[in-house]
Amino acid sequence: MNVPHHPTSATQTGSATPDGPRWRAIAALALPIIGGMVSQNVLNLVDTAMVGSLGDAALAAVSTASFVNFACIAGLAGLSAAVQVLAARLTGENRLDERARPLHEGILIALVIGIPASALLVWIAPAIYPNDDPDVAAQAVPYLRARLVAMSAVGINFAFRGYWNGVSRSGIYMSTLIAMHVSNVILSYALIFGVPALGIEALGALGAGVGTSIATFFGTVLYLILGVLYSRPDGFLRVGPSLESMRSLVSLGLPQSLQQTLFALGYNVLFVIIAQIGTQEPVAAAGVLVNLTLVAILPGLALGMTAATLVGQAIGQGDLDDAERWGWDVVKVGLVILGALGLPMIFIPEWLLAPFLPGRPETVALAAPALRIVGVSLAFDAVGMVLMQALLAAGASRFVATWSVGLQWLGFLPLAYLVGPVAGFGLTGIWLIQALQRAAQAAIFARAWRARWWRSLVL
Repeated sequence: MNVPHHPTSATQTGSATPDGPRWRAIAALALPIIGGMVSQNVLNLVDTAMVGSLGDAALAAVSTASFVNFACIAGLAGLSAAVQVLAARLTGENRLDERARPLHEGILIALVIGIPASALLVWIAPAIYPNDDPDVAAQAVPYLRARLVAMSAVGINFAFRGYWNGVSRSGIYMSTLIAMHVSNVILSYALIFGVPALGIEALGALGAGVGTSIATFFGTVLYLILGVLYSRPDGFLRVGPSLESMRSLVSLGLPQSLQQTLFALGYNVLFVIIAQIGTQEPVAAAGVLVNLTLVAILPGLALGMTAATLVGQAIGQGDLDDAERWGWDVVKVGLVILGALGLPMIFIPEWLLAPFLPGRPETVALAAPALRIVGVSLAFDAVGMVLMQALLAAGASRFVATWSVGLQWLGFLPLAYLVGPVAGFGLTGIWLIQALQRAAQAAIFARAWRARWWRSLVL
C-alpha cells in the first residue's frame, strides 16, 4: 500500500494530533508491529517460567547466556533498519518491482557474516561466557552454543522484518512472529521436559536453546515462503544486488549495528555496576525494572519503525516537508500512548512490582521509586525512539549512533557507577541518571529533526 500523500501547511504542522488519514496510516502500520512484539514478550515470559521450574542454576544460566547471545547477534540488527529505509524509499519512488533488492542484499550479508561468525562463536563460547559458577556455566555454555547456531537465520529474519515494514506489510511480520514464538514455546517445552511417547528426551536448559533455534529457522523458512507468495511483483528472487544499493545498505546499517552491539554490551556493564551495590536485592529489583521497561516501551519501538517507513516513503516521493511532518505526527501519537502507560508506574508502582517479587516487600520498596522514574521518562522515550528512527530513515545513521553510544558509554554508565555504588544512592540514583540520559537523547534528536539539516543527506 502506498501511504496517502498530503501537502504540508503551517496549520497542519502545528496541529495537536495527526488528521484522520494520517492517523489511520500510522495505526495501520504500528498496530501489527505492536501485536508481534507483545506476543514475543508474553511467550518469552512463558519460556522463562518453564526454565525457572528447573531450579535457580538453570534460570541463571539461561538468563545470563541470553544476554551474551543478544550481544553477539546485535551486530546484525542494523540490517533491519537499513533494509526498511531502502525499501520504503523505493516504494515512495514508485519503483515497486525493485523493492526486494535491499532484502536480497540483507540476506546475502546475513549469510556471509552470520555463518562464519556463528562457527567461531560456537567454538569459543566457554571463553566469552562470563559466569564462573560451575553449576551455572555447565548449563549456560551448551544453551549459548545452541542459540548461536541460528545466528545467520536471525540476520535473515532481521532483513525480512525491515522489508515487510518498509513496504507497509507489517501484518505479515506480525503473523510470522507470532507463529515463530508459538512454535518456540511448543518445541522448548518438549525439549526441556521431554516427551517419552515420542521418543524425545528431556534436555533441560539445553532444550530451551535448541527449541528457540529451531523456531528461528522455522521463521526464516516461513518468511521465504511468504516472500514467494506475496513479493514476486517486488522482484523477490528475481532482482539481483547492485553495487550502489549494497553501499547504501552498508552505510545505513553499519552504524546502527555498532550502536546495537554497544547498547547490548552496555546492559551487561549496567548489571555489573548494580552488583557493586553489595546485596542481591538491587540485582533482583533491576531485573524486574528492566523487564517492565522493555514491555512498556514496545509501542515506542513499534512507532519508531512506523516513522521510519512513513518518512522513507515521503523521501522517496521527494516531499521532504511531508517527511518532516510524519516524524512529528508519530511523535504526537507516541506521547499519548507512552504517557498513558507511564501513569500506573507513577501512581501504583508497588502493585506492578508485587507479582514479580512475591513475598519480598523490601525489594518492592527498593524498586518502587525507580519505577516511578521510568513512568515519567516514558514521555522522553516516545520522542527519542520515534525521531531516532526518523533520522535513520533520512540517512543520519552516523549521527544517531554517535550520540546514542556517546550518551550511554561516556555519560550514563560512568555516572551510574559514581551515583550508585560510590555515592550510595543505589537504584534510585542510577535510574534517575538513566532518565536524564534519555531526556538528553530525546532533546538532541528533536533539535536535529527540527533543524532540518538532515535534508541535505537525501537531496
